[in-house]
Amino acid sequence: MGFLSALKRTVIGRPIASKHAHLERLAIPVGLAVFASDALSSVAYATEEVMHVLVRGGTMAAYYKTLPISLVLILLMVAVAISYSQTIYAYPNGGGTYSVSSDNLGRNWGKVAGASLLLDYTLTVSVSVSSGTAAIVSMFPQTQPFMVPIALGAIGLICLGNLRGVKESGILFSLPTYGFVVTMLVLIVFALSKAVTTPATPPNLPDDHLLQIPAWLLILKGFAASCTALTGIEAVSNGVPAFKAPSPRNAVRTLWLMIVLLGVMFLGVSFAAVQFGITPMDSSQEGYRTVLAQIAAKSFGDGSLMYYATLFATAAILFLAANTAFADFPRLASLMAREGFLPRQLMSQGDRLVFQNGIIILAVVAGGLVVAYNADTQSLVPVYAVGVVIGFSLSQA
Repeated sequence: MGFLSALKRTVIGRPIASKHAHLERLAIPVGLAVFASDALSSVAYATEEVMHVLVRGGTMAAYYKTLPISLVLILLMVAVAISYSQTIYAYPNGGGTYSVSSDNLGRNWGKVAGASLLLDYTLTVSVSVSSGTAAIVSMFPQTQPFMVPIALGAIGLICLGNLRGVKESGILFSLPTYGFVVTMLVLIVFALSKAVTTPATPPNLPDDHLLQIPAWLLILKGFAASCTALTGIEAVSNGVPAFKAPSPRNAVRTLWLMIVLLGVMFLGVSFAAVQFGITPMDSSQEGYRTVLAQIAAKSFGDGSLMYYATLFATAAILFLAANTAFADFPRLASLMAREGFLPRQLMSQGDRLVFQNGIIILAVVAGGLVVAYNADTQSLVPVYAVGVVIGFSLSQA
């Protein structure tokens, strides 16, 4: 064995025989960690995106639209989940929006859907690691000059985990995913307990009402911003073949478990933010903290153990949310390559039974976006929304 081959075995692992592929299938708990981390992690920034829009109105009436918008979005989550539950049973071999659009709307629309999803998955990696880096900077301001290296390092580690194989990466990512869920639920319980014993804190709104933004436009823009919480819901329908038999049933159960957790956490964070009168800060402000960091400080005490535990879990799941894209981008790329829309090299599986070419391409492109946008989440999110909206719209149509 040559030096390069030996190095590859050390880093990626020994080859897995094709006949053992069924042993690499995922149970529901690990499948939730692999495919739901993107959707669940959106709790860390979805409410903040809504509030960034609403506080521009400079009025209490606009600010307190945060909760109604959150409730409407949860209804939309349920509608989307019902649709994808049907998709999973109709397309047990995966493909999601790409397969649905190609079969029902034609190949041209299928190509549009596939392109939007590939864009979405690429930006999932960039946005997630950039948001995770922002969470670290909120805890440790001295790390701000190293935002880009931190983000690139996270992409490299996630890429390596997926090159070793989906089962190993799933086990690796389970602890941070469930750690985030637990800390978020504890945070919400503490916020609710404080709401019972103490009156709500009025927000300190910026004097932006001179912009004279119409109320209806604020609400529409706020709702559009809230849709960042929908990112990643489609991932389970794309990854049906990765689940243990019966794959469709296990995938649907994973989907609904994800929706319940996502809805509870998103609504809880929105409630806590309004209850504590929290307003989002600009990243250039001195003492910058995310909305979630401010909620943790109010709930647990600034600098407490649970404060840091919450922010650490948030940073971890935001980094690992990119794993959803690494799980789905290569599979979708292989489907499109099989149809002749992408290079055939994306169809081949490596020694570890993963589409390694797709994984590597995703890491390189996402890393390039991080460098180009200086790991700034606010700059990446508007482009991020394009792929999400197109994909959902075609699937529902």
